[in-house]
Amino acid sequence: MGLELSIVVPVYRSQSTLRELYRRIKTAMDLARIPFEIIFVEDGGGDDSWNIIKSISVEDSRIFGIKLGRNYGQHNALLCGIRAAQGRVIVTLDDDLQNPPEEIPKLLDQLNRGCDVVYGYPEVQTHGFLRNSASRITKLALGNMMGVEVASKTSAFRAFRGYIKESFVDYRSPAVNIEVLLTWGTTRFGHVVVKHDPRIAGESGYSLKKLMAHAINMATGFSTLPLRIASILGILFSLVGVVILIYVLFRYLAVDSPVPGFSFIASIVTIFAGAQLFCLGVIGEYLARMYSRAMEKPAYSVVERVGDGVEVDSSLRSVN
Repeated sequence: MGLELSIVVPVYRSQSTLRELYRRIKTAMDLARIPFEIIFVEDGGGDDSWNIIKSISVEDSRIFGIKLGRNYGQHNALLCGIRAAQGRVIVTLDDDLQNPPEEIPKLLDQLNRGCDVVYGYPEVQTHGFLRNSASRITKLALGNMMGVEVASKTSAFRAFRGYIKESFVDYRSPAVNIEVLLTWGTTRFGHVVVKHDPRIAGESGYSLKKLMAHAINMATGFSTLPLRIASILGILFSLVGVVILIYVLFRYLAVDSPVPGFSFIASIVTIFAGAQLFCLGVIGEYLARMYSRAMEKPAYSVVERVGDGVEVDSSLRSVN
């Protein structure tokens, strides 16, 4: 019959929550009688998380650990774990216990109603105002790239059918966004409302600055929208320039009164220079993406793996 469920957890400085997370996942899945495996991907946090993962893997053969060479980011760690997953269904959730493992059956039930991907959308966001605002901006950018209505309901708590990962099995760019990659394999998305508990320890790895950078990375890494905006902006400012030229000529020829002085010219030059620099900046972002991909930098590198109580050294190799 094969393995039913793979649960992928990116781990970053979570030594205080890992054992409780494992206990709750195990209890919930055993109660639901769902065969499962857990893949913990340690993303270079530098604390004792990896030793805890190794200890748990010795205690339970269903637990596997992958240690990355450095901190690559949540989505890169997820990609690594997803590629290693063996289950017919893959569930991803954070390591901070804000996504209750007891809610996993809700996602699986919705998945069985004709969806290929289901997001667990929190009934109440427990983050701060700035974090929630940045998340909304990020989801607006994501909505344009995904082209599906459920984009506003995305979250790190998701379940999807295992075969979808085949659509991005050869993806090699260091810029990773799991939501966008999932759209390469299906258009059947859904969501279900789930609990969202307060963080019991530590701080979020996503600051306002990182979320904004993530939105920019998504926009320039997976969409041509910024280039279109730059093109439209160039056309609009060209039209504005024509209108200004007509106005200047009209004042000179018809009214016999030239447009007064320096302040007018300086403001026009500033506006046009700003538009040009903006467009150049957008083009520069895309050139930087092309340069990064041309170097073929890996999305992650694995330095160690554990599972079935046996440690396997896989230095600097990706999980395929």
